[in-house]
Amino acid sequence: MNGTSHAVIGSAAGFMIAQTYETSPSATLLLVGLGAVSGLIPDLDIDGKLRGKITLSHKVIRLSALIIGMMMIFYSFLEKTAMERWMGAGIGCLILIVASLIKQKHMLTITGIAVLLGGISLEELWLILLGIFIIIASFTSHRSYTHSILGIVFFGVIAFHLEASLGIQGVFYTCLIGYISHLVADLKILPFNKRGVKLFLPLSSKEI
Repeated sequence: MNGTSHAVIGSAAGFMIAQTYETSPSATLLLVGLGAVSGLIPDLDIDGKLRGKITLSHKVIRLSALIIGMMMIFYSFLEKTAMERWMGAGIGCLILIVASLIKQKHMLTITGIAVLLGGISLEELWLILLGIFIIIASFTSHRSYTHSILGIVFFGVIAFHLEASLGIQGVFYTCLIGYISHLVADLKILPFNKRGVKLFLPLSSKEI
């Protein structure tokens, strides 16, 4: 099933939850949006269709890092002590080396790290956990751990803390149902799916 269909199903789940809790128009809109996003989240893996759409081009990040590295080297020579000059130049060179190694496949991991750091800075546990989720997803194969019961549990914890942070009823169930709807729609038992999901990883790698 394509991403649009997953998003539509997730949105419908959010709308139904909103009706159940009789939320305000703004909260309803939020739940519909969260349902759509949650319905797409499982595809944040190595070969998932979503990973290339939420990240910047690696060329942009590489260029930015190269500029920062060169500026660091240049600035280091303005420092007064030899130690500061060599330390600054060393850090600048390290940035240049890392920048030269950045490829598109690394962008999801970089995005996860950025989300993690943002969560730490804002002291938001759900955001920290989301960053960890994205980092892990960036190393997992398609339709594996993000499409498993473990993935559901991990995302459920994220959704729980997100609801606690927002203080809006229905956020937890919207996110959880939206996520689960993606896995159900990808099941092999459905006639339009050639592949299934490895729901019981790591206990079993059999596609269902």
